[in-house]
Amino acid sequence: MKFKKPQTLLKIATLLNVDYIGDANFQVLGINEIHVVEAGDIVFVDHPKYYDKALNSAATIILINKKVDCPEGKALLISDDPFRDFNKITNHFNPFIASTASISDSATLGKNTIIQPNVFIGNNVTIGNNCIIHPNVTIYDNAVIGNNCTIHANTVLGADAFYYKNRPTGFDKLISGGRVILEDHVDLGASCTIDKGVTGDTTIKEGTKIDNQVHVGHDTVIGKKCLIASQTGIAGCVVIEDEVTIWGQVGTNSGITIGKGAVILGQTGVTKSVPGGKSYFGTPIEESREKLKQLAGLKRLLKEK
Repeated sequence: MKFKKPQTLLKIATLLNVDYIGDANFQVLGINEIHVVEAGDIVFVDHPKYYDKALNSAATIILINKKVDCPEGKALLISDDPFRDFNKITNHFNPFIASTASISDSATLGKNTIIQPNVFIGNNVTIGNNCIIHPNVTIYDNAVIGNNCTIHANTVLGADAFYYKNRPTGFDKLISGGRVILEDHVDLGASCTIDKGVTGDTTIKEGTKIDNQVHVGHDTVIGKKCLIASQTGIAGCVVIEDEVTIWGQVGTNSGITIGKGAVILGQTGVTKSVPGGKSYFGTPIEESREKLKQLAGLKRLLKEK
């Protein structure tokens, strides 16, 4: 999430009421998660296991719960609770604004786009030309939808990320300040749920077609011309490259990559990253030919007994 205008280290430290290490005028451009940070971003870390990863990431401002040596060219914000203060930044720069109409006055709709009854379109949503949005679709704030897209009934774009911190008092939610982006010629079936990014974008690229009852987690990027069948569940921070086919009832772990042109057969559990250009099956996932050989061998063995 980028700020509308650059901030300084001093301004952010004052907002959070925390100490800082670095130049008071050090430029701060936004906040982001560790896997997508850029120069100018704040990243938070609250566990020693991940200190080095955060400090050596592309982020130039680290919101951290311990005073450590500050890497050259970076700045630190010292907080007793980085998770809480990361939420404070999101709330300050991207506050929730309740809508007062089914279609927000700040939404932009393209030419020849059809909006069926009972659709909700939130603040600052942009929808391109020649789209069809079917009944009971919900499109949360700041979503971007390209041209020639179809979204079928009861689909939800932009629900919060499933991201919690376990505290003694219960689960504390990390506030989602990202977006959902659909590029041109994307079709979504009925009752799909596409979560927005925590700080970045959940993106479905041009020409991808998604069946009914598919879930896409936060900050996932789905490439061009992919086919995803019904009841598939894709976790957060997954990268699906171009022209991947995923058949029904597939589930994935978070943070993995599925290579270009891969085919994932039905009911597979994608437990790790897999190269493109091959067919996969099973849990744990393996190349489909090898997996089917194993199953055939097991069947023969059982018959011999």
